[in-house]
Amino acid sequence: MHTTKAFKKGDLQAIEIPAELAFAQTDIALEIERVGEELRIRPAKKSLKGVLKKFAQFSPDFMIEGRESQEQHEREKL
Repeated sequence: MHTTKAFKKGDLQAIEIPAELAFAQTDIALEIERVGEELRIRPAKKSLKGVLKKFAQFSPDFMIEGRESQEQHEREKL
């Protein structure tokens, strides 16, 4: 188990994440929540907010001919 210390940065409390536990990217949104005495940090879930607006931007003839038939392979049973 790794340990770290909390410190003040302006009005915020911050921690350093050890390199072994760090996320590969540094420009990602993270969610943080307190569960009892634990703080849980994870990548933020992607939102579908605005997806209907994006669909509305497609032209009326988008994929009017459908798409080519794709052969379905039998899947392995679970």
